[in-house]
Amino acid sequence: MRPIELRVHDIGQLFHTLDPLPYRERDLDERVEEYVVGWAGEMPRGALQIVVHLPAQQAAREEAAHVGEAVRNYFAYRADIIGWELRDLFRVGRTSLAVSLAMLAISIVLGSGLNGLLGEGYVARFFNEGLIILGWVANWRPIQIFLYDWQPLIRRRSLYRRLARADVRLSAAG
Repeated sequence: MRPIELRVHDIGQLFHTLDPLPYRERDLDERVEEYVVGWAGEMPRGALQIVVHLPAQQAAREEAAHVGEAVRNYFAYRADIIGWELRDLFRVGRTSLAVSLAMLAISIVLGSGLNGLLGEGYVARFFNEGLIILGWVANWRPIQIFLYDWQPLIRRRSLYRRLARADVRLSAAG
C-alpha cells in the first residue's frame, strides 16, 4: 500500500483558514481535500494511509497530535453529507415518480378521449401519440434518478468512508 503524501510547512495549511474551531473539528483546506480525494480515488480498494510531512517544530506542536483525528472526522462528516444528499435525491425521485406516473395516466386518458372525439384519423392519432410521448417523457427524471444519479454519490460516500478510516501519520523532517 502506497501512502498519500502531503508536504506542508505549517499545520494550518491543512485546514480551512476561516474556520474558528479547534484543529480536530476544522474543515480541511479545499486544495488538500481535492488532492487527497483525487489520489485515494485512484488507489485500489482497501485501507488507506496518509502521511503528512512537516518540519520538526510543527510536529512538536500540541495541535499535531490532533491532525489524524481531524482528517478522519472531516471525511466522516463528508460521508454523512453525501448520505443526506442521497436520501434527498431518493425523496425527489419518489416525488417525481408519483407526478410523472400521474402525468402518464392523464396523457393516456386524454389521448383515448381525443380518439373518441376526433375519430380514427391522423389528427386524433397525432394528439394521442403526442400525449403518450409526453407522458413517457415526464418519467425521464425519476428514471434517471433511480437508474443513474445515485451511483456516483454511493461511490463518493464509499471513498469518504475509506478516508475516514485512513491511518494518518505525521512525519517530522529535520
